[in-house]
Amino acid sequence: MNMLEISGVHTHYGHVHALKGVDLVVRSGEIVTLIGANGAGKSTLMMTLFGVPHLSSGRIVFEGEDISGLKAHQISRRGIALVPEGRRIFPRMTVLENLQMGAAMSPAAHFGPDLERMFALFPVLEERLLQRAGTLSGGEQQMLAIARALMARPKLLLLDEPSLGLAPLYIRRVFDIIGELNRDHGMTILLVEQNAHHALRVAHRGLVLQQGKVVLEGNGQELLANPAVRAAYLEADQ
Repeated sequence: MNMLEISGVHTHYGHVHALKGVDLVVRSGEIVTLIGANGAGKSTLMMTLFGVPHLSSGRIVFEGEDISGLKAHQISRRGIALVPEGRRIFPRMTVLENLQMGAAMSPAAHFGPDLERMFALFPVLEERLLQRAGTLSGGEQQMLAIARALMARPKLLLLDEPSLGLAPLYIRRVFDIIGELNRDHGMTILLVEQNAHHALRVAHRGLVLQQGKVVLEGNGQELLANPAVRAAYLEADQ
């Protein structure tokens, strides 16, 4: 079943035509990876899905409902959570307070059990619970950003460049967690990532975005083996 359907989406930043008719489907239970060079429109697509900016034309349908004109908080209430590029945690708040912010729209009765689930996924967060988030390492901050999004109990998790700026050890851990969330918890994930090698290995399907358009699609292994994809996106990773 299709959870998310993006049809003919165009997005502008002022006079800049950033997305030029993007079509994309994410099925329930899938990890779909979107790769592409800097400036291809990957992050713009993620932000457009979350309502900022609004698309110029086209449709975004989530679980059968057209959400194209909704605001970010309305989209969040329908079960979509975004981990933005650069993490954007609240650095002056503690780890616990960041997690409380993530759970703001969930029933209070879920907070305790959900917090325990986050500790199981990210043990370091329990150790740092009362520490200010801005004093965490980059990898720990990324774990917090993912956990904060998960506290909202999303049906669809949007991850924008989760490995950006991380040490190799944390990159491997992030992708292990992505696989675990999907495999063990049934989480549907749309992943934007420049680290194409790791991202395609964990994905069920992948798409290549160039200059605001999807130019190639296939399963993760097909794209890993595609000579054009390897030359453009994989050789630098290895």
